[in-house]
Amino acid sequence: MNLTIRKKGILPVQQLKQLVSYGVIRTDAAYPFEDEQFQPNSIDLRLGRVAYRVRCGFLPENETVEAKINKLCQHEFSIEEGGVLEPNCTYIIPLLEHLILPETTSQTYALTDGSGGEFALETESRISARTNPKSTTGRLDIFTRLVTDYSHRFEEIAPGYKGPLFLEVVPKSFPIRVQTGQKLNQLRLRHGNTRLSDEEVRAAHARTPILFGEGGEAIADADLKLGNGLFMSVDLQGGEDGLIGYRARKNRAVIDLSLIGYYDPFSFWEPIYAQREDFIILEPEAFYIFASKERCRIPDHLAGEMVPYDTGSGELRTHYAGFFDSGFGANPGGARAVLEVRSHDVPFLVEDGQTFFSMVFESNTALPETSYGSGVVSNYQGQNLKLSKHFKP
Repeated sequence: MNLTIRKKGILPVQQLKQLVSYGVIRTDAAYPFEDEQFQPNSIDLRLGRVAYRVRCGFLPENETVEAKINKLCQHEFSIEEGGVLEPNCTYIIPLLEHLILPETTSQTYALTDGSGGEFALETESRISARTNPKSTTGRLDIFTRLVTDYSHRFEEIAPGYKGPLFLEVVPKSFPIRVQTGQKLNQLRLRHGNTRLSDEEVRAAHARTPILFGEGGEAIADADLKLGNGLFMSVDLQGGEDGLIGYRARKNRAVIDLSLIGYYDPFSFWEPIYAQREDFIILEPEAFYIFASKERCRIPDHLAGEMVPYDTGSGELRTHYAGFFDSGFGANPGGARAVLEVRSHDVPFLVEDGQTFFSMVFESNTALPETSYGSGVVSNYQGQNLKLSKHFKP
């Protein structure tokens, strides 16, 4: 058998499934892959059997993650029946999935389906991977980042990597109860580098509008704010009820990630309403949920990602979760981006309409056979300001 990937870009769901069936992406034998792991441009990764509480985060540039854990571990415990992670403590959790990425542009693999056969993967460029927290993870103020053996960077997996995957997890606002098989982050595979230039983003918007105003009208091509990415702003006016965001309460009640639509939001969150002055002052190290003023829509031939905020524009983090799958916001007028915000060190003033983050885009190697919100169950399609799925509406 042969799988050939000619076009550069993000691999869509059907090619991810092929790589799973061939054994490029593998899993613990006791936990086979689940259909709901697959998104249009990504695959959800699952927590493994045990959690290690460690003294600090790390990058294992010159050794394995396991060797680092052996040096730094304070306590280990099984999460197969569930376990609680305490706020501001650092945990390393091996994931159920691991990778066998190709070293060259043409490589033969032994099949993992028990058939005893082989398949050839042929590409024009080498395949790398990148991970990001899932939307729910960011909205619960859970800081996560992927770690791999002999790596000097978080979240990025170099071509040719063969080995296990580990997740650093630091709950910030609330204790969380986790269990084997739950999903906190997601993985994308990339064939080469196909990030769109500003001119290409403008041309793509002209063909299929990507960005919309508050009323759902497409923003004119000339009015797009571009600068190595598409810039978007924060909404501090809100709708008719004046609600513009939420601030996490200083609360130590446990959130069980298995309970959906269960918790009273006001036990964990303080609602924030529009101010007469159209600005808000963020408290240092407090955690906020806001929404973008603009609405966005990701065409089926593209995938989007929110990029790390430029600290030259303020000492604050504006998001944790960054992937936008093909089809996000496909309803008329698009959907808002939800922002997870923390100001560092000093109080920081934010005004309505202030430029707050940027979005970059990449093409897909092929159109995904399913798109976000269509054939894929979604908690956040067509969203406005919204907390995680664990809270009652």
